Amino acid sequence: MAAQQVRDGFVELYGTEPEGVWSAPGRVNLIGEHTDYNDGFVMPFALPHTAVAAVSKREDGVLRLHSADVEGGVVELRLDELAPESDRDWTAYPAGVVWALREAGHPVTGADVHLASTVPAGAGLSSSAALEVVIALALNDLYDLGLQPWQLARLCQRAENVYVGAPTGIMDQTASACCQAGHALFLDTRDLSQKQIPFDLAAEGMVLLVVDTRVKHSHSEGEYGKRRAGCERGAALLGVDALRDIPYGELDAALERLGDDEEAVRLVRHVVTEDERVEKVVALLESGGDTRAIGPVLVAGHASLRDDFRISCPELDLVVDTALASGALGARMTGGGFGGSAIVLAEAADVEPLTKAVQEAFAAAEFTAPRVFEAVPSAGARRLV
Repeated sequence: MAAQQVRDGFVELYGTEPEGVWSAPGRVNLIGEHTDYNDGFVMPFALPHTAVAAVSKREDGVLRLHSADVEGGVVELRLDELAPESDRDWTAYPAGVVWALREAGHPVTGADVHLASTVPAGAGLSSSAALEVVIALALNDLYDLGLQPWQLARLCQRAENVYVGAPTGIMDQTASACCQAGHALFLDTRDLSQKQIPFDLAAEGMVLLVVDTRVKHSHSEGEYGKRRAGCERGAALLGVDALRDIPYGELDAALERLGDDEEAVRLVRHVVTEDERVEKVVALLESGGDTRAIGPVLVAGHASLRDDFRISCPELDLVVDTALASGALGARMTGGGFGGSAIVLAEAADVEPLTKAVQEAFAAAEFTAPRVFEAVPSAGARRLV
């Protein structure tokens, strides 16, 4: 249905059929937060929520962009005028991908694009990565570039880092490009090796809820960049290329070497323990035992993000505290922080009372009502038509 609607929108806008329709999903990160730019481990899975794009090639150096989700007409850009950090609107994401492809030497000569997305914006669910990846995949197919999904993810990350100016890691784009339905993706962000881990909660009578607090965040704002710079400073103080290189068993000794540098101690401790938590969840899921055992690991991850990395907020903490008090198996914030979403692992029978408890807690605190939905591990980016 989404493919047909976006195709019809393209025809109405541009007066001709698109050459194809593609989709790319948002993602939820099960565990492994702020480890990707530290060369560490992450474990996202794709959501059923997607960005869908109808696209055709152009040969005249013009990029025409339109979104069904944004007021306004078609935005027309010239490819030879695209420049990093020149655009602060939504168009920076697809334009940045075109710029990155051309900077890498790929012969992209223009495109007509019509987009629509069901990935909630600002919720920490990678709406921007979905937008980038769907454009990259479409142009890869239309121009026969022959790039693999992981290569598209790299180019999309460059678009976001350099063109948009947001210092994100590689996780979001890789998840959107590479995830498989029914699986979580265990990704080593240093060498980009991947392992698809079966993750079928329904078979065990469980559900993973996403609670969108509706507190908006932006990766390009300063706090995210400060955390990244702080991690890089911690690695430099410890004489390693990245915090990934500090073994969990040597963490205490490393923290001692940092002395009274309180910020470095906190940031280093979070990243090293978070990498350990990712490996613990992988081991639990691969053991074939009770998946419920990952619940306490999620809770420990939230405490670390809240207390050491200091990127939670009252709304996220309220979701986690209320869910746990109401019988959840585990809960934590997910995404970049400073707002966005939390995840809640729960027995299927407990979903309704848990959801009601969270909604009532938000109402009592006079917060905006949250959006709650089930996260189902879904397929990565693909061509629909």
